[in-house]
Amino acid sequence: MTALAQAAVDEAAFIRVRGLEKSFGGVEVYRDFDLDVPRGKFTTIFGPNGCGKSTLINMMSGLVPFEAGTVEIGGRDYRAAKIGYVFQNYRDSLFPWMRALENIEYPLRVRGVPRRQQVERVERLLAQFEITLDLKRHTYEMSGGQQQLVAILRALVADPEVLFLDEPFSALDYEMTLYMRDRLQAMFVETGLTTVLVSHDLEEAVYLADVLLLLSKRPTRIVEQIRYDAPRPRTPAIMGDPEFVTTKQHALELFRAEMQR
Repeated sequence: MTALAQAAVDEAAFIRVRGLEKSFGGVEVYRDFDLDVPRGKFTTIFGPNGCGKSTLINMMSGLVPFEAGTVEIGGRDYRAAKIGYVFQNYRDSLFPWMRALENIEYPLRVRGVPRRQQVERVERLLAQFEITLDLKRHTYEMSGGQQQLVAILRALVADPEVLFLDEPFSALDYEMTLYMRDRLQAMFVETGLTTVLVSHDLEEAVYLADVLLLLSKRPTRIVEQIRYDAPRPRTPAIMGDPEFVTTKQHALELFRAEMQR
């Protein structure tokens, strides 16, 4: 196999889901569900309320068990992969008795990384993303956006193979949401990390995506995987670009058709 062909294979299926099945209280959410998530791409997930968007990334990351099927990350069982995860409720995911810096260091500490290496890794991460926050403060002293930034840094500090984010901006005001989108996009451009984000906002889902995964009502299936190849970094001005408008309109039409089904 040529290097170009191997690269195409790697992009096609860094995360490989096959035959996934999941029910809650007798209600079938996923049945014989297959999915390929490309390597080094930003994949966003959008779909109707209750279709299982968060459940999907929770199963792929090992937070929620499934009844049948397999999940592989980088060709290995998902339980052997290094996962970064940013929760929707970032306030509850951070330790309020710790300072922000201690929260960021925490994954390294629990893995037994020597103290000197912890400091070096955090300093490198902060410099990489030009973070100027006062990390000596406790997280409860910070704004919502600052807390979410700490949560994202904590998810990145241990060099994960994939980053999952569950509606990370839903509790932020619009101004802070725009800021955090830009910070997340900058981190993605810098690292090329395979990233999967659940969003309830179609505009946001298109804006951030290389691939938009549009899900159906339950039992959940893939309606379409929509490619959006606009160059990065993207700014809000791109929302008036014809390609953006066309992509968003196509996704909206599919979504409306699915809701009427």
